[in-house]
Amino acid sequence: MKEIPVTVKRSIELLGLFLLGALLVLGNNIIMPLIMAFFISIVLLPLYRFFRKKRFPDFLAILIPILLMLTIVSLIGWFFSSQMGRMIADFPQIQKNVSLHLSSLSKWINDISHFSTTEQLKFIDEQSSKLLNYSAAILGGAAGSVSSAFIFLGLLPIYVFLILSYKNLLLRFIFMWFKPDQHEKVEEVLGESESIIKSYLIGLLIQITYMSVLVGGLLLLFGIKHALLIGVLFALLNLIPYVGALIGNIIGVILTLSSSQSLTPVLIVLCTIAFVQFLDNNILMPRIVGSKVRINALGAIVGVLIGGAISGISGMFLSLPIIAVMKIIFDRSEMFKPWGVLLGDENPGESPMKNRQLRSKSDKVQQKLEVENDIQPTDKAGS
Repeated sequence: MKEIPVTVKRSIELLGLFLLGALLVLGNNIIMPLIMAFFISIVLLPLYRFFRKKRFPDFLAILIPILLMLTIVSLIGWFFSSQMGRMIADFPQIQKNVSLHLSSLSKWINDISHFSTTEQLKFIDEQSSKLLNYSAAILGGAAGSVSSAFIFLGLLPIYVFLILSYKNLLLRFIFMWFKPDQHEKVEEVLGESESIIKSYLIGLLIQITYMSVLVGGLLLLFGIKHALLIGVLFALLNLIPYVGALIGNIIGVILTLSSSQSLTPVLIVLCTIAFVQFLDNNILMPRIVGSKVRINALGAIVGVLIGGAISGISGMFLSLPIIAVMKIIFDRSEMFKPWGVLLGDENPGESPMKNRQLRSKSDKVQQKLEVENDIQPTDKAGS
C-alpha cells in the first residue's frame, strides 16, 4: 500500500488538533467539569484504595474522600468570608488611606508634568464614566456567570463519584480501542499519566499550604495588616502558571496600600513574596513534584494562554497537567512523536543542521537527550 505523503500526514494532524480545540470551545461547559473531575478523581484514588483495603464498602470508600474534599473547600470559603468581614469593618480607615495615597500621587504627577490637579480630576471623572458604562454592560451577564459557576461546582462532586464508581468500565473502554499487541504500551501510558497527574496536583496542594504559611507568617511577623489574606490569595493565584504570581503581587500591593499610610509595608510585602517565590521555584517545588515530564517554557506559556481563552481560570490551571498527559501520549506514538519533542524540555546542545542523529525519532536519541538534560528517562510507568 502506498504511504501517505508527509504533507498530508501533517495536515491531518493539524486538522485533528484544530477539531479538538473547537470541540473544547463549543463544549466548554460540559467538558471542563469532566476534566476537572477526572483530575480530582486521580488525587482521591489513594484514599479510595486505602479505604477499600480496610474493607469499606465501595460506596463509602468513594463518599468519604469526597466529603473530606468538600470540608476543605468549605473551610477555605469560611476563611475568605471572615477576612472579607474584617475588611468591611475597616472600610472607613481603608477609604482614608486610599484618599491619602491618591493625593500623594496627584501631587507627584503635578510636580513632574504639566497636568494640574483640576485636569487630573477631569481625567479621572471621564475614565470613571467609561468604567461605569463598561461595568453596566458586563453586569448583565454576571448572573449567568454566577449560576454557571454554581452549576460547575455542583456537578464536580457528582462527576467525581461517578468516575470513581465506573473507573473499571472506563478503563475497559480505553483498552478496547486498541489492538491486543498495543495494550502494554496503553497500560504504560495510563500508569505514567496517573503518576504525573497525582504528583503534580498533590504537589500543588502542598505548595498552597507552605506558601500560605510562609508568606502569611512572615508578613505577620512584620506586622502587615491582612497578612494571612495576602498569603492565601497569593498561594491560590500562584496555581495559575506565570500569570498568577503577577496578579498575586498586584493584589498584595493594593491590599497593603489600602491598609497603610506608608510605602514601607508595600516594599516588605514585595520582598517577602520575592523571597518565598525564590525558595519555591529553586528549592521546594522541584523536590516536591519531581515530575518525570518537563514542559518547555514556550509550550507552557502558549498552553496557559490557550487554556485561558477556552475556559478562563480553570483552563489556565488545568493547562499544564493536560499538556503533560498529551506529551506522554505523543512520546509513545510514532505518528505524534514530533509533537512530544516540541512540547518537551530536552533541548539539544547541537543544531540538527550539523548533527544528523538529532533528526531521528529514535528512542535511544531521546534517552541520550534526557540524560544530558538531567531528566529521568520515561521508559516505564512509575519508574
